[in-house]
Amino acid sequence: QVRLVESGGGLVQAGGSLRLACAASGRTFSLDDMGWYRQAPGKEREHVATITWIGGRTSYADSAKGRFSISRSIAANTVYLQMNSLKPEDTAIYYCYARLTVKYWGQGTQVTVSS
Repeated sequence: QVRLVESGGGLVQAGGSLRLACAASGRTFSLDDMGWYRQAPGKEREHVATITWIGGRTSYADSAKGRFSISRSIAANTVYLQMNSLKPEDTAIYYCYARLTVKYWGQGTQVTVSS
């Protein structure tokens, strides 16, 4: 079992930045990867970014490439999402996940980007 606690969401103007954090506890020694999804009102949940826990390899959705950066601290069992040049269309609830054999999800954190 893995428990995830997200932080760092909020309200920001277009062009601004936010940094999300997701702290994991439990069976973190067995993690395959961690990452972020988001869900905007009326839309399906979509992948944003992933990082492998051991190798640190990253992957991004096209919408995140060049603006968002995912990183992790193994010592702190935490994954981060640095979001720059935010746009109103980035407004969504951002969910952290951790994958062992199944995905575990955080409770979500609201990101609102005003125009």
